[in-house]
Amino acid sequence: MSTPHRVLIIGGGFAGLSCAKELANDERFAVTLLDRQNHHLFQPLLYQVATASLSAPDIARSLRAILTRAENVSVILDEVTRIDPKGKTVYSAEKSYSYDSLVLAAGARTSYFGNDEWAKHTIGLKSLDDAAEIRSRVLSALEQAERSQDPEEQKKLMTVAIIGGGPTGVELAGAFSDLVRRALKTDFRKIDPAELRVVIIQSGDRLLKPFTEEHSAYTEERLKKLGVKVILGPRVDQVEEGRLHLNDGRWIEAHTLIWAAGVGASPLTKDFACPQDRGGRIQVYPDLSLPDYPEVFAAGDLVCLENIPGVAPAATQMGKHIGQSLLKGKRKPFKYRDKGMMAIIGKNAAIAEANGIDLKGFPAWLAWLFIHLAFLVGFRNKLSVLLSWAFNYLFDKPGARVFTTEPKEEKARTSARGSG
Repeated sequence: MSTPHRVLIIGGGFAGLSCAKELANDERFAVTLLDRQNHHLFQPLLYQVATASLSAPDIARSLRAILTRAENVSVILDEVTRIDPKGKTVYSAEKSYSYDSLVLAAGARTSYFGNDEWAKHTIGLKSLDDAAEIRSRVLSALEQAERSQDPEEQKKLMTVAIIGGGPTGVELAGAFSDLVRRALKTDFRKIDPAELRVVIIQSGDRLLKPFTEEHSAYTEERLKKLGVKVILGPRVDQVEEGRLHLNDGRWIEAHTLIWAAGVGASPLTKDFACPQDRGGRIQVYPDLSLPDYPEVFAAGDLVCLENIPGVAPAATQMGKHIGQSLLKGKRKPFKYRDKGMMAIIGKNAAIAEANGIDLKGFPAWLAWLFIHLAFLVGFRNKLSVLLSWAFNYLFDKPGARVFTTEPKEEKARTSARGSG
């Protein structure tokens, strides 16, 4: 019996998991899936964990549990530090992994466009830890505002600034506005949670640039009705602790600064001498293989391909395409089947564009709910999310408002006081 072809997949997101599923239980392949987290994360609903609508287990599932019946797939919890393409070896801090074929699906990270020092003053939204940090930051700020006797301090504590007017920024803004105006409106005695200021800053001329101008205008109008302050045009050019500066001269004071403006590829792409865009995404061949490295494929947010968005359906299709290429031993150009775009703007409002069909308002909101529910991995997650959504809709009381840890900034100050 011949030795199985060793396939190493880096990343258990939509692309990596899709590829592993394609190769599952084919004895010709020995598949190793490497990820630094033990779970697959349904990122489209990550903002709902950040805004207390859902809890972390609702949108995440163990990779081992998902692949438990894939006997030829091994799941390894480890973090890749570098890749040796010539030696066909991947390295972590303690171990090395050899491969015959490599699938790069490590996903994206928050990009600050060369201003990495801003990271210590802002929070991105790429992981469950990020979502928990945002939730803790906002809810603990409300608790501090309840204790405070200083109106100026209260105002700053009750301000959330979101940098970036794409789907993540818009969905966060709408959800936070709904949270304070519906769920928390009777929970405090000295402050009115509805006075929470949510500011969204977009350097372009409209929100949700990939959508039609009509939908962008609807989104802006809807957010303003929810009390969100929308700033279009000026660009953030300086970020400090608790405030940011716009290039039109304005300073905005905010206790919580959320960065939703930029996405960059995993730094692992630097190990390959291939053309890359400014975000580090690799310019692959049409079959998703890398120039000069035919045994290496890339998928998801690592890939730079014209007219293919960085969304979950695209990543899933790429992973499946790579898996099929390996199974069949034939390489065909990847063809993206565009299933449209959607964004939710608070309760009962969303926009959707798919195959010439444009929806907005309540019909789009219903479509958004059912489609996201359908794509969740695992029956337990689907049922849990469905029940949470139903309860939240009927009673306006999301059940994930508990936070057990101090935000990172508060921890740092507490540690400094304790070591003095």
